[in-house]
Amino acid sequence: MSTESPSIFAGPPIRIAILGSTGSIGTQTLDIVRLFPERLKVVILTAGSNVDLLSQQAAEFDPECVVIADTDREAALKSSVTCTVLSGIEGLMEAASWPEVDVVVTALVGAAGLVPTLEAIKCGRRIALSNKETMVVAGDLIQQMAGEFDSHIIPVDSEHSAIYQCLVGEPLDSIDRLIITASGGPFLKRSLDTFDQITRTEALNHPNWKMGTKITIDSATMMNKGLEVIEARWLFGIDPERIDVVIHPESIVHSMVLFQDGSTKAQMGPPDMKVPIQYALSAPDRWPADHGVIDWNVPVALNFQAPDLTKYRCLSLAYEALGEGGAMTAVMNGANEVAVGLFLEEKLGFSRIPILIEDVMMRIQLPEGEGIESRIRADADSRRLAVELAGVGAN
Repeated sequence: MSTESPSIFAGPPIRIAILGSTGSIGTQTLDIVRLFPERLKVVILTAGSNVDLLSQQAAEFDPECVVIADTDREAALKSSVTCTVLSGIEGLMEAASWPEVDVVVTALVGAAGLVPTLEAIKCGRRIALSNKETMVVAGDLIQQMAGEFDSHIIPVDSEHSAIYQCLVGEPLDSIDRLIITASGGPFLKRSLDTFDQITRTEALNHPNWKMGTKITIDSATMMNKGLEVIEARWLFGIDPERIDVVIHPESIVHSMVLFQDGSTKAQMGPPDMKVPIQYALSAPDRWPADHGVIDWNVPVALNFQAPDLTKYRCLSLAYEALGEGGAMTAVMNGANEVAVGLFLEEKLGFSRIPILIEDVMMRIQLPEGEGIESRIRADADSRRLAVELAGVGAN
């Protein structure tokens, strides 16, 4: 992955499309737009089903088009906005390829972000990538297409943004290892033999970060780190055995790169997602903004430890899926999304999440072929099998 990103922010305001504007990343992206109204112009906003918030955003930012994924909510949206209204996956695809958009922020949750991201790549857009599942399902194919259509991908996840920043000006063949940091989530000090008693409320109580529900549960199981390992493998072209995960409870070091000469670069900052979001929009420039800073005059402890892979089985499953290659990462991701959804609905125990994922990975019949269509089929097949094995009705 090239980390040499020419500035595209001279001249008129940059035109951005935000796919998933009502979620955590989407709303924080709009906070950045509010800070820099002379530099950023919102032209597309999309949401899953939250018509009320999407309408409020449209009234404030005056986009050219809004999209609601839930087609049943299209009429309600049309009655509350004056711009173009689209709906469903077709609407998301049209929004991702909207004329004269400079940057597409992909903040959709889960594998639903894959197809719209592909459309944006085909148009040669700059992608501010928050949807890690896109790279998990088809990262190898995504990078191939990005090169073909001259689309530049800049990660929004704090960990991958940190690595991206550490690699600016560095040749990729100088890398020894990538080191992805993890907070350890809310259960770092909790005994594994009590995991079957973990409640939804406890799992959503992250000690450091404010995130959406799905990624917060992934943090509690450490599946989010497994997804990040897979994403890093494709974003930076580094073999999985050279990507490590370390637990860093303070969440100050967002990730590190160890180079062949023994030097380590780390990117540090407060746990605030607006920092990597802004960098994805401004890179290689750094715009002045008051997101808070670390006071280095005050003693700061930086602790690191290896993760317990017995306790955090989901992390091991991600490495296993990546090692198997092909569509298995799509299978793992689909099964995880179902398992997390069932846990949030209180239909599946917390300790059963990795068990269900592993069961799906062992039983699935992988589709033939290596194209995008096979990954989409693998994702769908894994979801159906996960629901069947869980013994509950479909979500």
